[in-house]
Amino acid sequence: MKTFNLPDLGEGLPEAEIVKWHVSEGDAITADSLMVSVETAKAVVDVPAPYTGTIAKLYAAEGEMVETGKPLVDFRLEGDAANDAPAAETPDADAARDDSATVVGNVPTSDEVVQETAVAGRGRRGARGRIKAMPSIRAEAARLGIDLATVTATGRNGQITQGDLQRRAGGGAPMAAPPAAPPAPAPSPAPAAGETLVDPLRGPRRAMTHSMTRSRNEVMECTIFDDADIHAWRPGEDITARVLRAIAAGCAAEPAMNAWYDGEQLTRTLHSRVDVAMAVDGPQGLIVPVIRGVDGKTALALRADVNRLKVATRERSISPDDMRDPTIMLSNFGMLAGRYATPVVVPPCVAILGTGGVRHDVVAVMGGIEAHRVIPLSLTFDHRACTGGEACRFLAGVIADLARAD
Repeated sequence: MKTFNLPDLGEGLPEAEIVKWHVSEGDAITADSLMVSVETAKAVVDVPAPYTGTIAKLYAAEGEMVETGKPLVDFRLEGDAANDAPAAETPDADAARDDSATVVGNVPTSDEVVQETAVAGRGRRGARGRIKAMPSIRAEAARLGIDLATVTATGRNGQITQGDLQRRAGGGAPMAAPPAAPPAPAPSPAPAAGETLVDPLRGPRRAMTHSMTRSRNEVMECTIFDDADIHAWRPGEDITARVLRAIAAGCAAEPAMNAWYDGEQLTRTLHSRVDVAMAVDGPQGLIVPVIRGVDGKTALALRADVNRLKVATRERSISPDDMRDPTIMLSNFGMLAGRYATPVVVPPCVAILGTGGVRHDVVAVMGGIEAHRVIPLSLTFDHRACTGGEACRFLAGVIADLARAD
């Protein structure tokens, strides 16, 4: 008998909710077959079976929460019929079950990285050269009839990303047009008249609680405000793409804002590439995917990335790799309402730019006044890691780029 624990699904989260079992007790299953779908604070993740054998016991029902590292499934392995019970707990039990606490996704194991779409047992370590892709990427490749062995991987540790798949599907040519903008999310459900609704915090709302508590406890926040005059813009400019480009310009003007800060070690890490975390609003709460390499992309490519990540976020199909390790943050709350705010920095990042709703303001010009379109800006930074001068230089770079006609 082999006990398989719920792995860390690549997000460092303490628990997950069972959404759907694709097997029942007594079912035969082969390794890499879909076994269970679980909902983390970020996304719904499919977990394939790590072994070939028979499902002996399911430890949780659909809708229940399971802690990371706790038993999830008992397997009766092929040729293991004589052993009808799980191994008894001993002082070496954790070591004996080391294979059942590995990570779905990029698995750091000493000096190598193993990428599996299933949680791998110890006997599968060292399987270098295997195709590295999330289950959703494999499913999309199957739908498109693409052999993943022919796809050039650009993701972390050689993982195939959605963009890699799109480039392969298009023969390497750039997309002619960005995908259609995703629909706006529906509002949260309201209680019926005369009733109250007790809603346990799960998924993204639970994660938001942890993130905000950590920010409150660890960050010394300071916020400055200003406006960017966009009167010179051509008609039809993509506001989000322009803001992302302006963040990259601000980081070039003041690299200290594109950084991480470690308050325990008293170190900061400056990044050369600009990876922007952008909050996506939904009924379940905020999920924050990351737009990679903003400093090296065209407006069309940025829009394609934004739309793809919004769709994947709202469908809860986004991969953990699309939410890891941003270098700076963006809150475009003005798409809904609001002029200024005090957006919250989530460590280890040191800065977040908030953009309010575009509006017309009266502006003094030579010889009189005019009505110009402006974007209100709110920049929150961690004053432990950044000086006020650095924050102002960054914001000035953002404003200068937004003021450009092209």
